[in-house]
Amino acid sequence: MPLTTTGELVTRAHAARTAVAAFNIITLEHVEAVIAGAETAGAPVVLQVSENAVAYRQGRLLPLARAAAVAAERAAVPVALHLDHVRSDRLLRRAADASFSSVMYDASRLPYQENLAATRAAVELAHARGLWIEAELGEIGGKGAHAPGARTDPVEARAFVTDSGVDALAVAIGSVHAMTTRTAALDHGLLGRLRTALEVPLVLHGSSGVPDRELTAAVTGGIAKVNIGTALNQAMTGAIREHLGAHPDAVDARPYLNAGREAMARTVERILTGVGLTLA
Repeated sequence: MPLTTTGELVTRAHAARTAVAAFNIITLEHVEAVIAGAETAGAPVVLQVSENAVAYRQGRLLPLARAAAVAAERAAVPVALHLDHVRSDRLLRRAADASFSSVMYDASRLPYQENLAATRAAVELAHARGLWIEAELGEIGGKGAHAPGARTDPVEARAFVTDSGVDALAVAIGSVHAMTTRTAALDHGLLGRLRTALEVPLVLHGSSGVPDRELTAAVTGGIAKVNIGTALNQAMTGAIREHLGAHPDAVDARPYLNAGREAMARTVERILTGVGLTLA
């Protein structure tokens, strides 16, 4: 079906009190696995390319973006493309021409006023190009989920959204980027206060480390976009290790990459069905 937009999927989820899952992709196998898992689950998805993934691809945005767009257009479920954790204004300017409908601009490492100024400028640039834009307030990585001052303050968040003009906000409520165990406990009370304070959709980063029951509660509590990356890489790497352990003389990459792709597809399906993010 035709490529859809992140804004459309998230806005629809926000209105229906559910969420859309956004999976970070690095290789073509990631793209194919996410779409296959989403089709099996019967769920819309967002394919996310991070600035780090672009750097891994030697700074070339278009090869992976073009492949993802073609695969998305052939999917049996709605699929959107999102440029994730962008710090480079140059990369932000390239997003729309590379089939991305949205971008997450990340100035969260900066002090509040600098984050606000940088994000406001990014919003103006993005909106002029027809891009839906997400930002982050609080620290989902870095100091850690439980450090004083790391979590998103509702009063500050309301002012930030109003003054910056962002379309969605990633909030720090206890999840952490790159967790390899599903043990994160979310602050659902804080999420409730954020939901009351803000009208824009809320986004949860670092969801690979959050158990299904916590994710389901977060979606019920107001999260409209759930970001997942590490879980896919764990599945892929584990399957490849297992294959190569059983076939130590293997030289053809296709069998072990296929094992990795199938493992990622199963992970996508499990998350979508486990959290209840399937199509109504």
